[in-house]
Amino acid sequence: MTLPIPLSDAPLVIGPMPTNRRMTTVDERLVRAPLARIFALSADVERWPLLLRHYRYVRFADRRRDGGGIVEMSANRPFGLLQWPTWWRSRMAVVAPGEPGGPSVRYTHVAGVTTGMDVAWTFEEVAGGTHVRIVHVWDGPPVPALGPVAATLVIGPVFVHGIASRTLAGLADAAERQP
Repeated sequence: MTLPIPLSDAPLVIGPMPTNRRMTTVDERLVRAPLARIFALSADVERWPLLLRHYRYVRFADRRRDGGGIVEMSANRPFGLLQWPTWWRSRMAVVAPGEPGGPSVRYTHVAGVTTGMDVAWTFEEVAGGTHVRIVHVWDGPPVPALGPVAATLVIGPVFVHGIASRTLAGLADAAERQP
């Protein structure tokens, strides 16, 4: 039996995205849905495994009333018939539409191969829907000389982009299908 995680009133604040990292990936698209709808789907990470076939699980270790907290995620990166499992743990901060600095969802990876990676989901109302942008920045794993190369040539473009692009496409599809 899993016990419920008590909610904390204190929001988790991560701060601005770093601008001096070696690896940057950007995934973005126009979602033909209202900002409130795609934002809600994007921030409700526990529902992702129900909406996105490549997500294996999402679990909160510490949950905040604003939707953020400490979250563990696992997703598969498909390579044809092969499904490469990945996992990471992040601090997650949610800034709702209408709040200063919002709307956004920020993550800082605190465990897994991508420890130290920073992620920002941003949302902007535009003609025809909402522009959603996901930016990942990172210096790579702490392996001298090899870490930055692995991050920029393999982990970022193959794994991070491979998972983020599928996540954004799946959430966009779900938002666009809702009445």
